Amino acid sequence: MPAALATVVAAALAVTTITTAAASTAAPSPAAACTGYVGLTFDDGPSGNTTKLLDALRRSGLRATMFNTGQSAAANPSLVRAQVAAGMWVANHSYTHPRLAQLSQAQIDSEISRTQQAIAGAGGGTPKLFRPPYGETNATVRSVAARYGLTEILWQADSQDWNGASTDAIVQSAARLTNGQIILMHDGPANTLAAIPRIAQNLASRGLCAGTISPQTGRAVAP
Repeated sequence: MPAALATVVAAALAVTTITTAAASTAAPSPAAACTGYVGLTFDDGPSGNTTKLLDALRRSGLRATMFNTGQSAAANPSLVRAQVAAGMWVANHSYTHPRLAQLSQAQIDSEISRTQQAIAGAGGGTPKLFRPPYGETNATVRSVAARYGLTEILWQADSQDWNGASTDAIVQSAARLTNGQIILMHDGPANTLAAIPRIAQNLASRGLCAGTISPQTGRAVAP
């Protein structure tokens, strides 16, 4: 082989080797890093804390389902729009946060239907998911929710942030989540806000990503 040709071939091989090595060390895509999905949920918004919550979730690369009360959505439509703009999913958490299982069917219907209207009117779309306040439900509550095309969603992990849980305890609750499971958190507590970066780190270390909640199965799935 002539010397000039040999030099060209060697150079080409070197470029190929470098390109192959670079490709093999490239970071995996986010989708490839997700071996499962969990549902992060925040009840009782929107509120004066919602903006900080959305900022914390965005900075940590997390998405969540926001179970809004109708009265808060109606009073704070710009915050509902901010939830959607931040990539969150908006869901129904009743209008005034009563104990629905203690109400009449007509009262339950009013709580659910007015919330559907308030969220849609605020720019949050038409919810497909519903969470009864306090997790208290019965056949009548589920029947009324179903009439509005809503799937009732509870949880597998309770962060206890509503009960004054520490940031460490909230992080530990999220650390117990497995594929498809859902954690209950709330819009307001400062300890919940502080826990978000650590929750994100723990999920990533276990190959779990924050997903949406399927109306068909009630489980967390890929967005």
